[in-house]
Amino acid sequence: MKLWDKGFTVDKKIENFTIGKDRILDIYIAKHDMLASKAQANMLAKVGLLSDEENEQLQKGLDQLLLDLENGNFEIDEHFEDVHSKIESELIKLTGDAGKKIHVARSRNDQVLVALQLFQKEYLEDVTNKVLELVNIMLKKAEEHKNDLLPGYTHFQAAMPNSFGMWFTAYAENLLSDLAFFKAAYHVADQNPLGSGAGFGTSFPIDRLQTTKELGFSELAVSSVGAQMLRGKTEKAVASALAMISGTLSKLSYDLVMYNSQDLGFVKLPNEMTTGSSIMPHKKNPDVFELTRAHCNRIQGVPNDIALIINNLPSGYHRDFQILKEVLFEPMMQFVDILDILIFALPQLEIKSGYMDQEKYDGIYTVENINYLIQNGTAFRDAYKEVGLSVEDGSYVPHKEFKTSHIGSIHNLGIDLIQDKVKRFKLVEDK
Repeated sequence: MKLWDKGFTVDKKIENFTIGKDRILDIYIAKHDMLASKAQANMLAKVGLLSDEENEQLQKGLDQLLLDLENGNFEIDEHFEDVHSKIESELIKLTGDAGKKIHVARSRNDQVLVALQLFQKEYLEDVTNKVLELVNIMLKKAEEHKNDLLPGYTHFQAAMPNSFGMWFTAYAENLLSDLAFFKAAYHVADQNPLGSGAGFGTSFPIDRLQTTKELGFSELAVSSVGAQMLRGKTEKAVASALAMISGTLSKLSYDLVMYNSQDLGFVKLPNEMTTGSSIMPHKKNPDVFELTRAHCNRIQGVPNDIALIINNLPSGYHRDFQILKEVLFEPMMQFVDILDILIFALPQLEIKSGYMDQEKYDGIYTVENINYLIQNGTAFRDAYKEVGLSVEDGSYVPHKEFKTSHIGSIHNLGIDLIQDKVKRFKLVEDK
């Protein structure tokens, strides 16, 4: 079945090519199409384009399809080109003529678009909750290890004393900053395009505000032409948000791969979280973080892929948009897997001790030596030169007794402030 079927046969090769992966990918938006169809039927009944009896039949039919989907009994087989034609066909089986009326004042364009908007809204809500869970794990680890020193590096050289408390809070706070892009993407997705038709509205007296309210959108995409321009814009906004946060998680993963190496040895992964070598029996590889890094780097390229599809298109609908599902849906699901594995792995991360006692890290206390001289009346520039010369002539002795003088108070304050940011974060601001 095709929603646009006019009685002639399309060449099988053309049909297969144009359908592409829709039968596979559309399962992600099946629920949202059904929910939007329920709102569509309610609205049509309100304005007199459906009888109350027909609407009741459609509501029961759609509820049955939602139940079938939830139980794994809904499949888009080869007789249908997409989920939208499948749902309408099933409704006709369940409700007869009522099912043939569900498409009044609706085009497949706004039907697809509203399902995508709802799907991406729900996805951003779910992923935001996972990110906040990850942030809270990091803050808990920061509290546990706020006084565990860690060499801070610049230019791949040991620079100054750091701590795992500061390291964990750094990533926690950066993830919260990344969620600002989620809020922006959510705002784009939180607009109702249903009722915009093929992009030019309808002459029927529909009530778009009713469907906006019923579907939980904060706003109506008012202009019918503008509503259709959300196609590609929302996908790019979501992809950009995922790319931004993937950059942070890629950096986190890179840190952990290095920190787990024998040369640094700052952290240790439990044996059950590592893989081995087929030839070197001593190897315990941090593959989980290497794969996380690779997936995150790949996700950072998705906005560019979307731009290459949409950036030279005029207004109106174009079949090019169909490819956006292929470009975006897999990375969206992969990102959920990334968050799940980090939520699972980070609490098990063991922070090692003793490595700061190595002579190679003595140099990171030079600033503490300078601060000691300043506290005893030496001007900063003179203190800097004095310590610098002592490093060069070999007379430098680090004042390690000052190494924890300020770390505890900084991290007590920092953790509290970041926890407050978590409590105040809202994906949608109150109106």
